[in-house]
Amino acid sequence: MRFGKKFFVLTMILIGIIVMAGCAANSVSNTGNSENTASSNAPEDTSTEGDAAKMENMVNIGFSGPLSGPAAYYGENTLSGLEMAVDEINQEGFEVNGKTYGINLVTLDDQYLPNETGTNARRLVQENNTPVIFVPHSGGVFATQVFNEQENFMIAAYTSEPKIMEQDNSLTLGIPPAYSAYPEPFTKYQMERFGKKIALLPTASQYGKDWTEALKPVWEENGGEVVFEGSIDFSKDTDFFSIVTKALSNDPDVLFVGGPSQPTALVIKQARELGFEGGFMLMDQAKIEEVEPVLGGLEQLEGTIGTLPIIDSDAPGGEDFVKQYKERFDRIPTAEGAFNYQAMHVLVNAMKEAGSVDDPAKIMESLDAGIQTLSDEHMVWHLTGIYNGGAFDWKPAIGVVEDGKVVQIEQ
Repeated sequence: MRFGKKFFVLTMILIGIIVMAGCAANSVSNTGNSENTASSNAPEDTSTEGDAAKMENMVNIGFSGPLSGPAAYYGENTLSGLEMAVDEINQEGFEVNGKTYGINLVTLDDQYLPNETGTNARRLVQENNTPVIFVPHSGGVFATQVFNEQENFMIAAYTSEPKIMEQDNSLTLGIPPAYSAYPEPFTKYQMERFGKKIALLPTASQYGKDWTEALKPVWEENGGEVVFEGSIDFSKDTDFFSIVTKALSNDPDVLFVGGPSQPTALVIKQARELGFEGGFMLMDQAKIEEVEPVLGGLEQLEGTIGTLPIIDSDAPGGEDFVKQYKERFDRIPTAEGAFNYQAMHVLVNAMKEAGSVDDPAKIMESLDAGIQTLSDEHMVWHLTGIYNGGAFDWKPAIGVVEDGKVVQIEQ
């Protein structure tokens, strides 16, 4: 009888612990003064309290990106730059119409799924009154462009997909350089060094399909031949042996690969292990500086062409940004972090120029002025202005791996 009572008590304690753990796992918070609770199928609010919570006047800025799943590292890279900028801004705040404001960054995980991005965006607007939402993938941008003008919020789009700026959407900011700048120089370099036969193994996302559609005609117009065309679903595929083997059976001189950097590195590794000695053309989502550590160095990347690493930036604020980023996150910064860091500072400048923190149209109209008033310390990469109605005009740069080092090539 005594054993039964002890067993009952122990069982109730165990149940209590499990319930408490479940409640803790389901609680979510943002950097404001309220706390939200998410159901098991709701997106997770991943932001934390910071200096912003101590300020009287707050501007909620949203973020919906992949913070779990295969693209989580990419999502964390984009978010890291925003967090770094917000911390700097909130040290003293910024003044608009005589009031000092801080930024409250509210982040939600969409797992790289466009439908989740749309859900998150509506939640951010309805619950947090966000005038601007950062979205770091083309599928999510297209999903939110369907309703962002009607619901009056700006999309700060971190995707090189040029089609997002062709949607006649007055409240879309295109942050990174469009990938349309890369097919021609990528093609010329690889053909001159390796040959004219290419196998296509991009990510299976819409972004990957569109990148491929932009590259193919350029390759063929320069006398090249596409000997294999496939794609990789990085959200599902973890073993690339079969598709890489099929691609290499067509004897290509060049492999076009890309998607998140870490799994892309494994595709490259697989190709080298199967005997491929040609060149790699990297989609701009995959970064040489992130692929390198996965492969243990640049040896397997010989002949690879991609975007120039941000650590090689010669912009006024580049060196200091790289130093601070490494100290804070203990990893090498990439364009995702750097460009979003710079975009947040431009956004705050635009609010000051517009005289408004909550009117997306006025903020959009003031973006160019926000760029022109950007301090040198926040100019991590060369940003000159706005073009095509709302896209940042960056100075593009391309890097290639030659003789064990990354060098910049002239365009």
